[in-house]
Amino acid sequence: MKVEEMAPGYARLTMRVRADMLNGHKTCHGGFIFALADSAFAFSCNSRNVSAVASGCTIDYLAPGFEGDLLTAVAQERSLAGRTGVYDVTVTNQAGRNVALFRGRSYRIKGQIVGVPADA
Repeated sequence: MKVEEMAPGYARLTMRVRADMLNGHKTCHGGFIFALADSAFAFSCNSRNVSAVASGCTIDYLAPGFEGDLLTAVAQERSLAGRTGVYDVTVTNQAGRNVALFRGRSYRIKGQIVGVPADA
């Protein structure tokens, strides 16, 4: 996986489907697609440097990924209120075809992802 872009409430990651990621149907195992979507969600909900964890998620698989495909996961914040957030992640292939739709719910906890220097 590669983080391509981040902004507050937004993240875009890519992943090339390799032979060792295929299932018995010779398509990308759903666990790898889930991991890509979940990682985009994690980067997005932690993008403001306030620690957040997942409180739940769902994923719908719409089309298979094949060996050699470049999958892109785009996570976008839909709601952030108090300690909770809702994020949608769309996973597409290199042709722009939707492969999966993921929705994650986040919960903010104490702490930061990147520490602030004491003299700042």
